[in-house]
Amino acid sequence: MSGGLLVAGTTSDAGKSVVTAGICRWLVRRGVKVAPFKAQNMSLNSFVTRQGAEIGRAQAMQAQAARVEPSALMNPVLLKPGGDRSSQVVLMGKPVGEMSARGYHGGRQEALLGTVTDCLEELRSTYDAVICEGAGSPAEINLRRTDIVNMGIARAARFPVLVVGDIDRGGVFASFFGTTALLGAEDQALVAGYLVNKFRGDVSLLEPGLDMLYGLTGRRTYGVLPYAHGLGIDEEDGLRVSMRGAVRESVVAPPYGEDVLRVAVCAVPLMSNFTDVDALAAEPGVVVRFVDRAEELVDADLVIVPGTRGTVKALAWLRERGLAQALVRRAAEGRPVLGICGGFQVLGERIEDEVESRAGVVDGLGLLPVRIRFDRDKTLARPVGSALGEPVEGYEIHHGVADVRGGEPFLDGCRVGAVWGTHWHGSLESDAFRRRFLVEVARAAGRRFVPAPDTSFGALREEQLDRLGDLVEEHADTDALWRLIEGGAPSGLPFVPPGAPPLGAGGPESRGAAPDPAPQSPEGLEMAPPERRGEVPGPHGSGTTDVDIHEEAK
Repeated sequence: MSGGLLVAGTTSDAGKSVVTAGICRWLVRRGVKVAPFKAQNMSLNSFVTRQGAEIGRAQAMQAQAARVEPSALMNPVLLKPGGDRSSQVVLMGKPVGEMSARGYHGGRQEALLGTVTDCLEELRSTYDAVICEGAGSPAEINLRRTDIVNMGIARAARFPVLVVGDIDRGGVFASFFGTTALLGAEDQALVAGYLVNKFRGDVSLLEPGLDMLYGLTGRRTYGVLPYAHGLGIDEEDGLRVSMRGAVRESVVAPPYGEDVLRVAVCAVPLMSNFTDVDALAAEPGVVVRFVDRAEELVDADLVIVPGTRGTVKALAWLRERGLAQALVRRAAEGRPVLGICGGFQVLGERIEDEVESRAGVVDGLGLLPVRIRFDRDKTLARPVGSALGEPVEGYEIHHGVADVRGGEPFLDGCRVGAVWGTHWHGSLESDAFRRRFLVEVARAAGRRFVPAPDTSFGALREEQLDRLGDLVEEHADTDALWRLIEGGAPSGLPFVPPGAPPLGAGGPESRGAAPDPAPQSPEGLEMAPPERRGEVPGPHGSGTTDVDIHEEAK
């Protein structure tokens, strides 16, 4: 069996995904055959493997960092939120049903431990090292009993744990100490130490605090990573910027031609795969912004309606905010609009949905001659084709089946005037096609914008992954990290009181609450019955439990 490491975090968005990717890139550059792993992920940003399995985009990005082909083994459980209180459960790359947060944490999650450990064991039998990413915080004591992604998987694999803290948020010392002190003795024995992320300034000013942290916990800090601007890599479900800010923290390069091109992305509810626009943001002179008001579309040269896990809900949101009327006006004026996946469905004539929203027949915006019928089976595919005379690759993740009744063919969708629609995610990553598409947009928008002839999105992504590897190699104690991966957590790590309460303390069973009744799904995973989905109260009697599932799953 290979060695391994679990990268945990003091909070969601502490930097677990990028640190895991950075460690993978550092190791593969040193000749180590390495694979990423995340037992359970919650994200609306997903990817389709060559075997047709749906996994989190962050794990696909980490696989690229490790220079291996992504597979369902690397993310066996994916949760895709469909509202405040329920998520679609994707098991080994295939959807198996919807489940309430309480239903999932009420025993169903724990039942999947065997599945995730089997996947991890298979990876360990194939690779020299497996770098696991945790979720949320390992110290969520309300969820520890059924945990399969943080200390649960670390205990099962006997992996050492490196806890990452985002110092840019503040309170990193308290977060490190508190995370450790809220774990039970057996869990604490695997917590090897800490990694500070996003530090600005003189590291020498931080060192006295790291020494005191060592004195309090008996655990060393394995590195201090500096704040790195412009890391535009795939993430799970956080935009990491103000909704009206530019995509990520990327700096828009000067335009190759005379004009810039302004792209407005409608920030629809349950937005999925917003990473589709990253390739546009990488183009010199293209400014990409997320918007939620009709007036913000006025000066846009291209408006994108992105994917969503709630097509009917997104359509209602567009109408409530006046964005739908603005899109209709744009189409009438011949100004460019692109709909991707759920956004493509919104632009059609009619949506028949008895699956996702169960809303029945709903009128679309009528900008494209397309009718959508939602099927219970999900389309998961990696199509290859051509459009605008250029080769295109993409991936499909959708329940909606399109009946295209006119217009010019465009990938699997169509085009009418300056309105395009397709189910294909990732098509804009095809460089020649992206450039040709931007030429069409600039012409329709009346802009003297010229795409740079040599922008390679794949090469830019590789540069970013190398930057992550450089951060780890230059600012972490890599010799000590390798000893952890190869030999496990140091022996004799002290216990930091008070430790966690007994497993199950304060849980529903301790208050006499009955477990959720739930029939078996055909795949063997217990699902909440349809009439209960989205209607289960939180463990304290009312309100959403989405925070519970979200914090651990992320």
